[in-house]
This record gives sequence, C-alpha cells and structure tokens, in this order.
Amino acid sequence: MPRVSTTTAPQIELYYEDHGRGQPIVLIHGWPLSHRMWEGQIHAFVAAGFRVIAYDRRGFGDSDRPATGYDYDTFAADLQALITTLDLKDVILAGFSMGGGEVARYLGTYGSERIAKAMFLGAVPPFLLKTADNPNGAPMEVFQGMMDGVKADRAAFLATFLEGFFNHDPADTTFPVDAIPFAKWIAYNASAVGTVECIRAFGTTDFRADLKKITIPTLVVHGSADHIVPIDGSGKLTAAMVPGAKLVIFEGAPHGMTVTHGPQVTAAMLEFAKS
Repeated sequence: MPRVSTTTAPQIELYYEDHGRGQPIVLIHGWPLSHRMWEGQIHAFVAAGFRVIAYDRRGFGDSDRPATGYDYDTFAADLQALITTLDLKDVILAGFSMGGGEVARYLGTYGSERIAKAMFLGAVPPFLLKTADNPNGAPMEVFQGMMDGVKADRAAFLATFLEGFFNHDPADTTFPVDAIPFAKWIAYNASAVGTVECIRAFGTTDFRADLKKITIPTLVVHGSADHIVPIDGSGKLTAAMVPGAKLVIFEGAPHGMTVTHGPQVTAAMLEFAKS
C-alpha cells in the first residue's frame, strides 16, 4: 500500500491513493470518514484527465493511529509531507468539512508556491467556536457534548450523527439506501482517540488569519440545508474573506452533499478545476 512518512514527532505513515495523470488534485476528507468518501469524485477527475491523490488523515482510514498530533498545525505538516514527498506542483487542494481546515492552515503556513487553486466544500472555516469576537459561533458545550458522546458510546453517537450528516428522511425513497451504512463502516474503523481529538481541533481552531493569506483562485461549495456546518457561519463567511472566491450554493443540500448531490458537486468542482 502506498504510504508517506510524516515529519512530525513521533513519525508516522499516511496512506494515500494515487490515480491518473495530469494536473494533481489532492482530496482531503471530512470527519469521521476517510479517502473512501471521495470515490465518485476520484473516478470523475481521473476520467477528466487529472491526477488524483486522496489520502487518509492520521488516525483515520488506513493511516497510522498515533495518540497525539490531532491539531491543524500537525495536519498541515502532514499535508506538506505528502506534497513534497510526491513532489507535487500546480496542485489543486480540495477539502471537505474539517478537511477545509487543512486547506486553510496549509496555505496560511506554507503558502501557495506548489498550489494553483483551492476548494472548500461544506468546510469548517473560518471559525466554528463562539467567542467574544465570533458571537455567532457555537458554544464550547456543543463540541464538548460531541466528545463526551463519542467517549461514552462511539458507535451509537456516530450512528445518530450520520443520520444528520445526510439529513436522512426515512420517507424519502430517492435517498441512496447504502449511504449511511457505508459511512458508518468508514467511521467505525477510525481511531477512537483521533475521533475525539478531531472534534476539539475543528471545533476550536480559528482559520480567519489563514484565509486572509489566500491569493489563489478559490471555490467555496456549500449546501443551504447543511445542519452540521451551517452555511451562514462558514461557507458564506469564507467566500467573503477570500478575495475573488467563487461561492456555489446547492439549495436543499445537506452536509453530506458529495453523496446526496454527488453529480452536481462533482460538476462544480470540475468546472472550477478546468477554468
């Protein structure tokens, strides 16, 4: 299995998949999933002539599962290790949900020398936590409650969470019936420690300074019915903070829009990547 070593201590290995040839696009998954969430997009981008690299964040998928390092400075360093080890250039970065935090922190820390474009999809920036200067954020009790729920019964918590991830309505006969079981299978396979600590990371990390440093073409895609990362406090603000960013809103789309609105999301990503 293809793996890349990180540069942070203790050194670990990240699993990645590498498909196709052409301009590279690096896909960064959301919580609590893995690179497998991107299956539809991987096929589409390879068919369109791109090289697609999809990797698993530390603690998730087939990557190593350390006890430490679940913070965005480390996540960005892990991404840098992947990009430099594979010597990727002219890269398109695409981050979904908490993966959008990696995109922001990477560009804020390492700049865009190797990066051509950025995509934020249902992403957590600019800042989810309620503070004195971010009054519309969620209180810490929300994220603490999530961490407590995962610690008490991870499987039960994730089962409920993933229903909301897709805004699942049992009466909706058009809903892809295997979406939630597949997502559960991915999520249950993750590190218990990583699952908890990533809540702390995406819930409390401020990306506002990172976003202000972005100067490359940027796409922001969000669902209007996203109840996990509501658009008013995330996608709309990110698009407003990044000069020239393009905002695409899918009406009625939930957080898990890469599945429920997969063809539309993929088409928007491809249009931006080719532009």
